[in-house]
Amino acid sequence: MKLITAIVRPEKLDAIREQLESEGVQGLTVSGASGYGRQRGYVQVYRGAEYSVDLIPKIRIEVLSTDEQAEEILESMITAASTGSQGDGKIWVVEVQDAVRVRTGERGASAI
Repeated sequence: MKLITAIVRPEKLDAIREQLESEGVQGLTVSGASGYGRQRGYVQVYRGAEYSVDLIPKIRIEVLSTDEQAEEILESMITAASTGSQGDGKIWVVEVQDAVRVRTGERGASAI
């Protein structure tokens, strides 16, 4: 099993979710995140005052998948999240040793 984690632009959530649903993904977890990458934030002017935004709002999407589905899900997330501009985000994949469905006690791929 694999855990696919993406930190992406908030406005891309609906596109990613629709893409994953069309791929047959049963569930995902979404949470708010903030941070910066190479762009290191930006300077904004509000009512004549200049201020620095160091942490940019993002969302974190996590999907647990079988080994067979992982590459397809990864490619779908890349396609849906990409704008071609700096700040599109990062996606990483890690190996998952075990998963348990709490309600039934199912383990492994059947718990997904």
